[in-house]
Formats: sequence, structure tokens, C-alpha cells
Amino acid sequence: MKVYLEVYGCTANKSDLCLVKGELTKNGHELVNSAENSDAIVILTCTVIDTTEQRMLSRLRFFKNFEKKIIVSGCMASVQKDRIKTILPNSILLPPKFIYHINDVINENFDEFKNMEKTEFEKTYDEFAAPILIAEGCMLSCSYCITSIARGKLRSYPMDGIIKDVKSALVQGCKEIQLTAQDTASYGLDSGYELGELLGKVCDIQDEFFVRVGMMNPFTAMKNANSIIKAYKNPKIYKFLHLPVQSGDNIILEKMNRKYTVEDFLNIVKKFRNNFPEITISTDIIVGFPTETDDQFLHSVDLLKKVEPDITNITRFSARPNTAAKKLNGRIPTEIVKQRSVFLTDLCKKNSKNKNKKLIGKKFKVLVTKNREDKLHTGRTENYKPVMIREDVKIGDIVDMKITGASSTHLYGKLI
Repeated sequence: MKVYLEVYGCTANKSDLCLVKGELTKNGHELVNSAENSDAIVILTCTVIDTTEQRMLSRLRFFKNFEKKIIVSGCMASVQKDRIKTILPNSILLPPKFIYHINDVINENFDEFKNMEKTEFEKTYDEFAAPILIAEGCMLSCSYCITSIARGKLRSYPMDGIIKDVKSALVQGCKEIQLTAQDTASYGLDSGYELGELLGKVCDIQDEFFVRVGMMNPFTAMKNANSIIKAYKNPKIYKFLHLPVQSGDNIILEKMNRKYTVEDFLNIVKKFRNNFPEITISTDIIVGFPTETDDQFLHSVDLLKKVEPDITNITRFSARPNTAAKKLNGRIPTEIVKQRSVFLTDLCKKNSKNKNKKLIGKKFKVLVTKNREDKLHTGRTENYKPVMIREDVKIGDIVDMKITGASSTHLYGKLI
């Protein structure tokens, strides 16, 4: 059967896509590049905010024009079944935690979904970076988060299965391993493992590669900070920390049910920076959470000025179905939310550019990650900064470079 695949959203969805590709090709299906030429369509959806949901619904309406078998997976298949069925009543819904049933679903040869480990299944990694899921679900319940509802409670995958997936990706030519989960720092809290231990075992694999560790919730990062920092000292791990703070105000953090304080976040950042002075810090901010006052917003501004993250992802609050935050009173007018978002965006661009300019003149090892026809290639430094390269390099090369320029989003470098 000819199958067309489309994926949206987080790295976890992209990891699921690798499993889908592996299972389908192993079972004799052909992957094609257009819905028109397919017998079946598989779409892995995202619904983290309302604008993303609307885009998904638009794609479903587009697919309705084709008389094809349509399988909808991703988070919408778990938490918004009615919305999907309203548009595509004959579609087959495959929740993400059961994505390994993709072949059974396409062949319409299954009685019920069975609980299995995703690490038991073959994956196809056909890009330079391999997204590898280390856990499903989350042990926390942030009041605004629909993803934790969609993906369920934390389920950490066996360490030996993750190592098998990493080795498989390396054999397939990947040089960047992206360990991902809804919260990587919570890995093993349900099973006796811990993230630092997993990172050590991944780095023990005898091959040349880099590891990017995915998002960590400050609450769980606090629990294992010392072992994670110890593991980060391995040169294979990018010195990159994605630590979403979401707000600079403790009252708002409590309403978000984040379970940490601004002071906790600052302590974690300090620990990592003490050990890795040039570590890239990425964080997230939600603007306009219900009841957020001007002063509480300014607390977020003050925090960002103090920390100066290298990367700040700014999201306007979006009330998601079935979440506690959707029921909160005190919605902030759209115009005010927009003004706050624009102000923070300008501030964070300045932060990013200032941080990048400080790297001019410094030397880094750089992994070349993308070749372009205009010969302006892209690489990643040891601290995961994107570098533009105009010299003769090829994807997969690890080269020594001197940084010669900087913008708010990337660096420029030359070979040394």
C-alpha cells in the first residue's frame, strides 16, 4: 500500500514518525511524497495551542477531498476525537501511545490496542538528527497543558531499549541524537532510573556523535541536577539546557501548578552556568495567563533581564479544552496580551544578540548539520549555537571554527 505521512508539533511526534516509517517499510508498504498518489494518509497532529489546532483542522478538511483511508494520530487523536470525527467521520484514530499499531490499523487487522514499549519496534531515521523518545507522558499536571492529558502519565522506557534505538540511529548515519520526552528530567522517576545515568550510558557508545537533551521541567530537574550536570561534562553532550520557566511571578507559577518557584529556576541556571559558563540556556514564557497583572508581567520582564537566556520562546496564553486553566476567571484582554508579547519579543531578541556577540573571536568544535545549494552551510557548536559556514564542508563533518559574527538567531564562523 502507498502511504503518505505528515507530521506536526514536538520532537516526540517526530520520534513517533520514525517508528511509523520503520513499521510500514518493514511490512512492505511504500512511502510516497503526495497525498494524491497514496492509498492511505497518516497525519500526526499537534494541539498544544489554539492556532496549532486550527491548522490541524484545516489539514483535515483538505484531506477530506481525497477518497483515501485516513489515520489520525498525535495528541488530537487522544483528546479531540469529536473534532476529528466531525470533519472525517470515517477516519481511524490512533492515539500516540499506541502508534506502534500503525501497520495493524492500516491493514484493519486488530482487535484492541495493547500496551507495549515503543523501544521494541524498528525505526527509520532518514535525517541527520535522530529524535529518540525516552519516555511517554508526564508525572506533572500543569493547569494549562493539554499534552499531559493526551499523552497520559509518565512511562519511562527501559534503558537498554533506548540504547538500542541510539545505536540503530548511528548505524543509519545519524550524528546528532535528540533525546526527547515531555519532560526529560522526569525520566526514571517511575522506574528507579534517572536521566544522568541514561546520559552516561548513551555517551559510552563507541561512535562519534553529539547528544541534545530535550526540555526539562525545573521541578524535576531540581531532583537530579547533580547527576545531570555530571553527565553533561561528557564532550558528546551539547551544552544546551531547555528549562521553561513560564512566568517570573511565583503566584502565577502556583496557578499554573508548576511546583517550583522563580528562586528554584534561578538556582538551577546558576548551577549549570557555574559548571558550563558558555552553556546555551533556552526558556519559555507564557504571556497573559489568566489574572496576570501588570506587576506580575513585569516580574517576568525582570527575570529575563536578570537571566538573559540565549533563547526565549514566547507564547500567548491559549485556553485548551479539558484543562484547569480554561476554567479560570480573569482573562487578559487580547490587546494587552499582544502588547506584552511584542515587548518581550523585542527584549529577548536583544538578549539573544548580546549573548551571541560575546562569542565573537572564540573557538568551537562545530558539527556540520546541513548543506545548502547556495553553499551557506549550517552547523552546531558544542553549546548548540547555530553557525553559518561559507566554506567547503559537508554534512557530518566535525570542524574547528572561529566565530566571526553574530545575529540574534545565529553565529557566523570560519575554519581554523
